[in-house]
Amino acid sequence: MYRVVGTVKSRAFRVLWMLEELGQPYELVTATPRSDEARAFNPLGKIPALADGEAVLTDSVAIMTYLADKHGRLSAPAGTPDRARQDAVTLWLIDEMDALLWAASKHSFVLPEKLRVPALTPTLHKEFARNVDTLAGMLDAGPFLMGDDITLPDILAVHCLGWAFGAGFPPLPDPVKAYSKRLRARPAFRAAADH
Repeated sequence: MYRVVGTVKSRAFRVLWMLEELGQPYELVTATPRSDEARAFNPLGKIPALADGEAVLTDSVAIMTYLADKHGRLSAPAGTPDRARQDAVTLWLIDEMDALLWAASKHSFVLPEKLRVPALTPTLHKEFARNVDTLAGMLDAGPFLMGDDITLPDILAVHCLGWAFGAGFPPLPDPVKAYSKRLRARPAFRAAADH
């Protein structure tokens, strides 16, 4: 059984959701960043971490990639053009959505108050809105980002969209809002959220 270290209201949610989609058993080890519980799995105290037997893996996207490859689902096979296209979308999401959300979080509550730069917020919101419009265009290929089936980029994107909503980012365009709502209604999403 896998052990996921983190909280539902963190990037660990992505890992929980993926495990639910994969139908894999897991235990949630509740740990906040830099806590003793988190440091027991990651000396840096970062979450999430995933324990698979003796192996401990860190970084939510690295963990999701590992799980998708290990179980042969939610991803195009490694070494294929489809996987390269999927990885390009995943990396774009990390750069253009996740990074903006993390910067906004750092400058609103993570960093010590004297290091925060609140004047960055309007720029981060504008960039995020522009990138969400790009995401809307990606949905023209099918019901999911990579076509007809849910994949890792969908889990990453919908988690970022929820994070943006919670952080007070601008409203989503209707196609993206409908996409997010549809994926958030999936039984696996609901099961992960119920922790």
